[in-house]
Amino acid sequence: MNNQRIFTVSEINRYIKNLFEEDLLLSGLWIQGEISNFKPHRSGHIYFTLKDEQGSIACVMFRSYAQNLAFIPEDGMSVIVKGYVSLYEKSGQYQLYVQTIEPAGKGALQLAYEQLKSKLHEKGFFDQERKKRIPFFPRTVGIVTSDTGAAIRDIIQIAKRRNPSVSLVIYPVLVQGKEAAASIAHGIEQFNRWNKAEVLIVGRGGGSLEDLWAFNEEVVAQAIFDS
Repeated sequence: MNNQRIFTVSEINRYIKNLFEEDLLLSGLWIQGEISNFKPHRSGHIYFTLKDEQGSIACVMFRSYAQNLAFIPEDGMSVIVKGYVSLYEKSGQYQLYVQTIEPAGKGALQLAYEQLKSKLHEKGFFDQERKKRIPFFPRTVGIVTSDTGAAIRDIIQIAKRRNPSVSLVIYPVLVQGKEAAASIAHGIEQFNRWNKAEVLIVGRGGGSLEDLWAFNEEVVAQAIFDS
């Protein structure tokens, strides 16, 4: 190793960054994909993931470009973006630096959501006369969520702070993954059979559209409607 040059991590990251930025293809290209994990920052920058069926790429759009958007991007939206690929030296991760975003029709999940919403509307799920009055001071509240996530801790803390005498009954369910929708629906159905909870809280903590998708499934909507 006496004659070998030893590089620092920063030197290698800078070298790789230069390779990205000197590549003509990567210095300005259009990419189509679906937005996921959309996160606007208080600085005005926006961060999101652009994905398709086989891969994804992290994206950032700086405030100077984001402030010119004519619409608000959302998770599940299919878009065409223009930008350049470079390396964020601090983390050593490459990402797409987006300069423009154009809608390219609706993303698959968003379209599925709107289609289900339309279907349920036609079936009368949202009719005003079907809505039930929520008691102002419920004595017993049923909670359908994960018993290990941050959401349940927040629910318990806030509920007890606002009404120390309230009784909270938790039915643990899956809140993410293929089996989550059926698990959530089953939890709601169990409370309906018990018939002692005056209101139900059905939810989880934050997440991407994909993470939250179980709550948009028809089986969950049907269980709520039947309550």
